[in-house]
Amino acid sequence: MTGRATVLRRLARWCLAPLPAPPVTLRRGPLRPGVFRSRLRSTRLTSQLGVALGVAFAVCFATGLLSHLIQHPPGWFWWPARPVGLYRFTQGLHVATGLASIPLLGAKLWSVYPRLFSWPPVRSIVHAAERASLGLLVAAALFLLFSGLLNISRWYAPMPFFFTAGHYWVAWLAVGGLLVHIGVHLPAVRAALERPTGEPRRDGLNRRTLLGGVAAASGLITLTTVGQTIRPLTGLAVLAPRHPDVGPQGLPVNRTAAGAGVRAAALDPAYRLRITGPDRSVSLDLTALDRLPQYTAELPIACVEGWSATGTWTGVRLGDLVALVGADPRRSSAWVESLQVGGRYRACTVPPEHVADPLTLVALRLGGEPLHLDHGYPARLIAPNRPGVLQTKWLSRITVVRTG
Repeated sequence: MTGRATVLRRLARWCLAPLPAPPVTLRRGPLRPGVFRSRLRSTRLTSQLGVALGVAFAVCFATGLLSHLIQHPPGWFWWPARPVGLYRFTQGLHVATGLASIPLLGAKLWSVYPRLFSWPPVRSIVHAAERASLGLLVAAALFLLFSGLLNISRWYAPMPFFFTAGHYWVAWLAVGGLLVHIGVHLPAVRAALERPTGEPRRDGLNRRTLLGGVAAASGLITLTTVGQTIRPLTGLAVLAPRHPDVGPQGLPVNRTAAGAGVRAAALDPAYRLRITGPDRSVSLDLTALDRLPQYTAELPIACVEGWSATGTWTGVRLGDLVALVGADPRRSSAWVESLQVGGRYRACTVPPEHVADPLTLVALRLGGEPLHLDHGYPARLIAPNRPGVLQTKWLSRITVVRTG
């Protein structure tokens, strides 16, 4: 044990030992002393921006993780059917907070970037590792914000990867780096925030004015985009990529029937919805579906891209269809498939809490009219408190599985 402790002490001394200084002749350009002359930068300013950015990233991570678990639920995860607008709120908050973080991150990087050119560039092995981890954190943060911005704009060409998976795993990387960064710099942050707040005016601008400008920029971005989720603010959403009242039957559409390659199958007079249960199966055409008891519910389409819109849907309760094939809706899940042949979201699982909820419908009408083809005609799933990607359109088959 003593020998091992000796080795560890030697390793620690080696990691902390100063490295030879580079030749002074290399200290040119931004590495020269006195290049960055703004006296506005300070540890206090950086700390205040860091706290705000840390809170924003924590909210983004929590709400983004929740969205991922809902879409790809592990065995232990449970998500309720009520309240119907909970996912609408959490995902809207995720996107709004992410957009508001852009000015915060820009200001934070401005406040610290002169440290990239500190001299000597690397003082020890530990210092080199810290700088490398910080670079990784900055790269992860930039990736998350700009890939998220591309996603809500539905511009996927610059991303040669599946956005959801890339965003998810880099988020874990960013959070890990952020926790390490907080652990290293927490004493300095705490000391900086405890200093007196008074300061003279510098360079025509002071710290409070700068912080106010950053807060105003974040607030303005939020105000001009959150209307894609909060209906009373729709008129202010001039920067929002989507408007919740623009689209067929007054609701937006991400994927059209033509884009999904289902137009011919959806309009085929021989269309049947096949429901397979543990005891028996049925095949229903549109006339048969119309003859079943019809119910109406006001439910939102809440997209992972942050926009949401409420529609008035009419159709058959999914629980009634499950009971039709001899299963108990309270103890059954449903595997719902689309006419769409390929695609990551051509099918989804509806858990028992949603199957049994009376608001979960196989919708046939929207706003009292037959579904528009791009909204899922002839039949689509609409359920409370679920992401739009799980509200499967152009239904072809429902497979019922007993869960208890």
